[in-house]
Amino acid sequence: MDQDALLPWTPPPELLTYMGPYLAGRRWYAGDAPPASLSVVDSGCLAELNGSARLLWAIIEADGQAYQLIIAERPTMDSAGHLQGQENALIGVIGDRVYYGASIDSEMALALLRAASGGLEDAERARRLAAEQSNTSLVYDDRLILKLFRRLSPGANPDVEVTEALARTGFSHIAVPLVRWQRDGRDLAFGQQYLVGGTDGWALALTSLRDFYAAATSENPTSPAMSGGDFAAEAYRLGQMTADMHLAMAEAFGMSEGHFAAHWPALIASIEERVDDLSPELVSSAKPLLTRLADVHDPGPAIRAHGDYHLGQVMRSDNGWYVLDFEGEPHRSLEERQRPVSVLKDVAGMLRSLQYASRFALRERADNDPVLLEQLARAWEDRNGAAFLRGYYDTKGIEDILPAHPADREAVRVAFELDKALYELAYEESYRPDWVPIPLAALRRLLSEPVENILVGPVEPDDEDATGEEPDY
Repeated sequence: MDQDALLPWTPPPELLTYMGPYLAGRRWYAGDAPPASLSVVDSGCLAELNGSARLLWAIIEADGQAYQLIIAERPTMDSAGHLQGQENALIGVIGDRVYYGASIDSEMALALLRAASGGLEDAERARRLAAEQSNTSLVYDDRLILKLFRRLSPGANPDVEVTEALARTGFSHIAVPLVRWQRDGRDLAFGQQYLVGGTDGWALALTSLRDFYAAATSENPTSPAMSGGDFAAEAYRLGQMTADMHLAMAEAFGMSEGHFAAHWPALIASIEERVDDLSPELVSSAKPLLTRLADVHDPGPAIRAHGDYHLGQVMRSDNGWYVLDFEGEPHRSLEERQRPVSVLKDVAGMLRSLQYASRFALRERADNDPVLLEQLARAWEDRNGAAFLRGYYDTKGIEDILPAHPADREAVRVAFELDKALYELAYEESYRPDWVPIPLAALRRLLSEPVENILVGPVEPDDEDATGEEPDY
């Protein structure tokens, strides 16, 4: 959209007094209370509707963070139907005009698509997706999904930048980019093909686990390979797609041979510092592994990676696996998220996600035999982690962007798994104490088992006795 297409509009001072409390009620707001300071950075009118309503736009700076607001303005007499059941979207009333978040209003959402695309895209129906984090997502005609960025940073948004770069390489496992709305070099919204009928990887993994756990008993502890919902074939294909993504990333952004090596000592030092805060028995048992990680001479090249890779960031459709959301870890700065890193960070992230899924599904069966359940979870995690790694390492050309020595390759992967599990432990201790056993189980496994076992990766259970043949991916 051309920034000159904006019609002039400046938020009246009275509306500004309402914006602080409104921001504090949004899931994408970074603070815990209304901002102490608030100012208007930019604003305008995106569209006039029926001569009596307007679609308004503003960038607000609140306590140093920039936020994007899309505001509906309607006559008070016309607003009741649009706000019914959505009263929390109300910003305020000034005279005979009411102001509210425009994403709940389908007519306003349709006008937004036309404005953001510069008139190139139109639709008949619009609906807002319920989940909101640092953005709001609107679906149009089940054909296009528009992600409206709420917390803004200067320059290009990583999700937009990476998706468009991958599309230019011909990488086909992303939703096709359709709309990019910018102003003053800053990304405001991004529209892509909507993947109708797609299911995210987390939901697929939980379906597999529920089927497996339901079929297994203490008398018949079924192998995950014999479960009707075996996930291994999908895990293998997911590994292949992940490798293809990394190769496309290297093509799009280039590869740095020495960049990651310069950051490796700091990563190991950070891991050691956090391990020292664990229980004494884990600290003692960790020494051989930490020594091995510190001995890595060349951790391999660095490229632009996904950065926040897990089962919730991939989707399975009839056409295969797709990757979603390249914004990176939200708690890291933009500079950190754009920094080249080993592709094994993404690999480790997916392995951690498989472990989380296997233990999360146990929470639904807490009244069953805990020893058996732990054995089942470990078997499922091992089988699917091994399948994922096999798919990844089997991909032609992947050796070019990995550490040259296989032993160092596995050490780097384990270092990222350990780094991630330590972060997860701190997070769960602060926000979800009943989830602490999940990362703690991973840390016990990583730090307590012999180093030679840890550095071979997940080992798939031997299913020959059950099937008479090698597992078929």
